[in-house]
Amino acid sequence: MTERDYYEILSVERGAGHVEIKTAYRKLAMKYHPDRNPDDKSAEDKFKEATEAYEVLKDAEKRQRYDQFGHAAFNGQAGGGFGGGHAGFGGFDINEALRSFMRDFGGGGGGGFEDMFGGGRRGQSNRGEDLRIRISLTLEEIAMGATKKLRVNRLGACETCNGSGAAAGSQPETCRQCGGAGQVRTVTSTFIGQIQQVRTCPQCQGSGKVIASPCDDCGGEGRSKISGETEVEIPAGVSEGNYLTVEGEGNFGPQGGHPGDLQVVIEEKEHEHFVRQGDDVIYQKMISFTTAALGTKLEVPTLRGSETIKIPAGVQSGKAIKLRGEGIPHLRRYGRGDQIVLLTVWTPTKLSSADKKLLEQMGQSESFNPPKHDKSFLQKLRDSLGV
Repeated sequence: MTERDYYEILSVERGAGHVEIKTAYRKLAMKYHPDRNPDDKSAEDKFKEATEAYEVLKDAEKRQRYDQFGHAAFNGQAGGGFGGGHAGFGGFDINEALRSFMRDFGGGGGGGFEDMFGGGRRGQSNRGEDLRIRISLTLEEIAMGATKKLRVNRLGACETCNGSGAAAGSQPETCRQCGGAGQVRTVTSTFIGQIQQVRTCPQCQGSGKVIASPCDDCGGEGRSKISGETEVEIPAGVSEGNYLTVEGEGNFGPQGGHPGDLQVVIEEKEHEHFVRQGDDVIYQKMISFTTAALGTKLEVPTLRGSETIKIPAGVQSGKAIKLRGEGIPHLRRYGRGDQIVLLTVWTPTKLSSADKKLLEQMGQSESFNPPKHDKSFLQKLRDSLGV
């Protein structure tokens, strides 16, 4: 999704209050909601875009970070809810956006989500539960992307009743209380007029059906425990705490309801050689005193193999050599981070008598002594310390 300014998306000023932001979002969500725009990909994208903007600007902490750093406050982090990413990979997927909308505008009080669209979403209450599983990745897998097979224990459709919940020879019956709608409406008279409320039917829990003769194996629930493998594609560039949603791989819904989703949460394994810093990777290379003094060419490992670097003669400890494009791919844009090779000059701790004599002789040479602290050096030091 294009990184447009969140305030621009909602058409509000940067100093807008919470009520104004919420009102602006509700107006856009009503206009572009998938129920009003079936099979309209453009409207779906605008709905997701508006929801992403709203989720950031309604939260005081996220809004402060966004005001200070813009989209960079969330890129390459995690929150999933993108710390950790505020919406998964590459912004909200449609299910996450719908759940976000339902959370703040989905019912209760004087008319809710159902009243907005004049009808209802039957069967939402018997949707299966979402599941969450964690997966650990190496930095190499994060850099290249990976395909993983996951074993997931979940509730699947009961084999005896095929998920209906009804015993053999019987069928679920239409709920008498709601007439199969899955919802009941009540009208309350108040001093400002009549208020209509739509709520999930308490008799059938929103399914529109009741089980007169439940299945013996599942007790009428229509589901039982199963275990199976799910294959997921992990995009390159993910971070600790990011997650992706696998639709329909959660628990099967009671009595034939829609299945929930599976959320795969990313964890990073500690690496033997590298430390990740955003999309850059840091590699510390120890070199000897003679190597630092004379210079040479050395081979260093990278996430994609190895590279040869040139050590200049007279290099100082702490010198950083940058290998461009050898870091982690950017998740939401083209390009990759860099690898930083941090040179550390190793000082020997055990010396023979001959080694000591040799170093003592070298120490008498002016070339092996550090330069005196002249005025220019002190000024550079002051500048670096900001004094």
